[in-house]
Amino acid sequence: MLDRIVVVTRPTQLEDLIARFNTEAQARFYLEQLGASFEAVQAAHERYRAAQTLLRAQLPPRVKQHVIARAYLPNYLFGERDLVVTIGPDGLAANTAKYLPVQPLLAVNPDPLSVDGVLARCPVEAAGAWVMRALAGQAPVQAVSLAEATLHDGQSLLAFNEIFVGARTHVSARYRLTLHGQTEAQSSSGVIVATGAGSTGWLKSIVTGAAGVAGGLAGGAWTPPAPESYQLPWESPRLTYAVREPFVSRLSAAGLVYGPIDPGESLMIRSEMPEGGVIFSDGIESDALDFNAGAIATIRLATRQAHLVQTQSGM
Repeated sequence: MLDRIVVVTRPTQLEDLIARFNTEAQARFYLEQLGASFEAVQAAHERYRAAQTLLRAQLPPRVKQHVIARAYLPNYLFGERDLVVTIGPDGLAANTAKYLPVQPLLAVNPDPLSVDGVLARCPVEAAGAWVMRALAGQAPVQAVSLAEATLHDGQSLLAFNEIFVGARTHVSARYRLTLHGQTEAQSSSGVIVATGAGSTGWLKSIVTGAAGVAGGLAGGAWTPPAPESYQLPWESPRLTYAVREPFVSRLSAAGLVYGPIDPGESLMIRSEMPEGGVIFSDGIESDALDFNAGAIATIRLATRQAHLVQTQSGM
């Protein structure tokens, strides 16, 4: 039985703009100077705040509750008997899940007009009923595999969708990649290692772009690759790596650019970047590991999984 509800929120675009420009009036001026609609940003802000109010109104008053902002996730101490509820875009659910070793996560969609709902599948109107089911241990839970990157000095991070290894800027990343007993010096825009959940995200973009370029060069009609050719179940013990824009030269090759990392295997990358090397997960560059010359990263399937309350079938 779970005995506390922790709600995780994130700032709206309007709140981010006000934090940057100090006042709402200055935020409006900035957007309008760019030709953007302040009213649309304000309307999205109001929809999100209304969804938060609706969610809070559905939570059982006799159960302990705590609301935290996404920024506090790395340092927040979750209890083993917490039910964690995110209200926000899919990325908020992904970023929260990797901090939960055992706690179930209910991902609530606050605004179907702007949130795809790949992870945040629970409509805010139905959140109360699902909270009650989860608290009673009666909600189905989907296990989701995570990836883990560990440095030679013991630092590590987890990923719900993908791990990125590369340079902080758009300069080429230089490193040595080892997999299946083969080692190759590479220069590229970085390496992505995707989980099953992440195979529908950044990896999908890489595969689609590469296939489109190949089709264009072949001069034939191009169709996107079939999803089953690269997408994996969310609980899959297999990871997929992809090298972005590899450059072939006298010092770098492109023989190891895409493929699986099978259960029990790991991908090892040794940095050859004097500075600016980085490893981050799930698109959060602010929570990253430095990856400069001499650093060695080992990327493999994590020993723990995330646990999503399954409000719809087909995950």
